Amino acid sequence: MSKRDYYEILGVKKDSADGEIKKAYRQMALKFHPDKNPGNKEAEEHFKEAAEAYEILSNPEKRQRYDQFGHKGVNGGGGQGGMNMEDIFSHFGDIFGDGSPFESFFGGGGGGRGGRRVNRGTNLRIKVSLTLEEIANGVEKKIKVNKFIACTSCKGSGAQDGGAFHKCSSCAGTGQVHRVTNTFIGQMRTTTTCPTCNGEGQTIQHKCKSCHGNGLQHGEEVITINIPAGVGEGMQLTVSGKGNAAERGGISGDLFIVIEEIKHAYLQRDGNNLLYDLYINFADAALGLSTEIPIVDGKAKIKIDPGTHAGKVMRLKGKGLPSVNGYGKGDLLININVWTPQSISNEEKKILEQLRNSPNFKPNPGKGDKTFYEKMKEFFN
Repeated sequence: MSKRDYYEILGVKKDSADGEIKKAYRQMALKFHPDKNPGNKEAEEHFKEAAEAYEILSNPEKRQRYDQFGHKGVNGGGGQGGMNMEDIFSHFGDIFGDGSPFESFFGGGGGGRGGRRVNRGTNLRIKVSLTLEEIANGVEKKIKVNKFIACTSCKGSGAQDGGAFHKCSSCAGTGQVHRVTNTFIGQMRTTTTCPTCNGEGQTIQHKCKSCHGNGLQHGEEVITINIPAGVGEGMQLTVSGKGNAAERGGISGDLFIVIEEIKHAYLQRDGNNLLYDLYINFADAALGLSTEIPIVDGKAKIKIDPGTHAGKVMRLKGKGLPSVNGYGKGDLLININVWTPQSISNEEKKILEQLRNSPNFKPNPGKGDKTFYEKMKEFFN
């Protein structure tokens, strides 16, 4: 089942400002929040869907890639991503401020979810080199990524032998401490992250000896990436949740895939079009010929008409690269170059001397022969 458009999900226009997107998400989060719709699976799906849309559209870099390439541009893992409830609630500080995000709407004090900090792993960025053939057809790549993974001894919990966690005594499990300060204008109440548990709301009784309690170790993971056809040099794909693991079972970072193009032996890329320089000799240009040229998936046979001029550009429709958004394909443009020999034999020189004064060899451009300016104007229009 294909994903819905993120702008449609939030009910905003594509050119909406950041404030409008934030406001629209806030309204949807309030409407479909699980506390307000207990047991309603449909509401929960709308809640997650809105959170995913906001996560992309609130990030300028991800939003730009989404606007340009659609869902493929922000989910290079072919649907491996997605958001769970911890992902979603971790963003609420930005939307609803500090403290329990729904305390004033749903009675508060319910789940201790409030200000508890959710650990988040750092993002990773790797480069993937693709041949022109892979770009033309799309490709599945298996990439070995060195990164932080969950500690195998404690399974990422940070506790030795599955040891117990205790509610932090400093913040009573909320992850935040409150202070009241007397000032000349009266009392001021401030809320800060608990220094004892670093905002997690709990402490470990016995730390894991392998990871010293952070739940992480160096390791590697083989990640399968589905790269769509038509990607280009410098384009960046995102695989959600495949970056560095987070401390003590938090939310993993994202993996950014930066595309590099491997230079083709014969073809050059210009957007979705491909360019090829074909060199023929003077006799071929005058008499015409049939020849084969390389294309992305093999070879194509073309016919050079008699009397072809140097600089003529032939176009093979649809033999270029596909658009990454799936709309059409580019063309293969063949630039005809007439090769002039640098050295000739005495016999060849005699033949050319005989041809030099032949009436058919005297330049006589007609109305059908375009000037250089006209050729350039036609080529770029």
